[in-house]
Amino acid sequence: MKMNYFVVGTNDMRASRTFYDALFEGAGLQSISPSERMTYWIGEDFAFAVARPFDKKPATHGNGTMVGFCARAKEDVERMHGLALELGGTCEGAPNQRGPKFSAYVRDLDGNKLCLSD
Repeated sequence: MKMNYFVVGTNDMRASRTFYDALFEGAGLQSISPSERMTYWIGEDFAFAVARPFDKKPATHGNGTMVGFCARAKEDVERMHGLALELGGTCEGAPNQRGPKFSAYVRDLDGNKLCLSD
């Protein structure tokens, strides 16, 4: 079994699309089927999406929930971390060597935690 897709919630689809379109530019993920309810970014063998909750209640981030993205190299981790901060994200761990991986942690505009690693 392998991961198929991962969805995080948003309360502002336009801001989320702007954030993730910029973050994923040059990373091999393509936005498809953008709508006011959900937008997908398709990678080589998985999909990531942001969505307004189906139950129409506010989106909240999970405590202990994190999405990990594999960047190509250390320089990509550093670039994407810096870009996420420029786009309004918050730092949860600066780029650094952590065990066998070079990683950085950020939260998106809705507070969803992302890990970027080589």
